[in-house]
Amino acid sequence: MILARGTITLEFFRYPDLDPTSSSFSCCLRLDDLDAFVDVCRAAGIPDSTQGWPRLHTPRIELSGMRIGYLVDLDGTLLRLVANPR
Repeated sequence: MILARGTITLEFFRYPDLDPTSSSFSCCLRLDDLDAFVDVCRAAGIPDSTQGWPRLHTPRIELSGMRIGYLVDLDGTLLRLVANPR
């Protein structure tokens, strides 16, 4: 999966030996405009779902008080989508 936004590009490569159901790998994207990023993901056809991958979890306020969404790539890698405080 390749994510490009403005001047930033993230590339994730398939790893055939990875078991996505047991992997704990993840990363965090801190975003000034979380909603715009989520809209781009939806426009790319990533479904809002709680199962399978790729998938998108709609952002919500977490117990930490931060607004966070989740994107899971084709290998089951978790990307936390965190809204930067205004």
